[in-house]
Amino acid sequence: MNELIPIVATTALLGSALIGGVFFAFSSFVMKALARVPSADGIAAMQSINVVVINPSFLGAFMGTAVLSLGVVGLAVFRWNHPSAMFLLGGAVCYVAGTFLVTVFGNVPLNDRLAAVSATGPAARDVWHRYLDRWTMWNHVRTVAATAAALLYTVGLMQNGSTG
Repeated sequence: MNELIPIVATTALLGSALIGGVFFAFSSFVMKALARVPSADGIAAMQSINVVVINPSFLGAFMGTAVLSLGVVGLAVFRWNHPSAMFLLGGAVCYVAGTFLVTVFGNVPLNDRLAAVSATGPAARDVWHRYLDRWTMWNHVRTVAATAAALLYTVGLMQNGSTG
């Protein structure tokens, strides 16, 4: 069991960092660039992104990290008295709650609503501006949560060599 912890936690750390980087890119420049183009173009681009993102490489990293994080929860609880347990559990909770669940309950419903909008329809401009604000706010949450997960996994792995 002890040799499983560094493998699972390191993989969850890498997945968290990778997904956090994707979300950081959207928060720091992708959404800002889309906000600068005409609404119809921004809507069309985001609708395309939301279709293309459903692919094995992104979903594998995104959902695979969630599954690994659930495994980390079990490993941390099993070794609760170890100095690494609290950090590993914190990393797992940050990823699952702040990244995965925020995506499922925050960003995806917004994406679904945007998918139903005609980019050139009369309501498109208002829908797009509301979408930009809300989607980006939730994306900031995901970015911070994935980054915090990576940090907590790192500290947990550093503590893993400690006795306890």
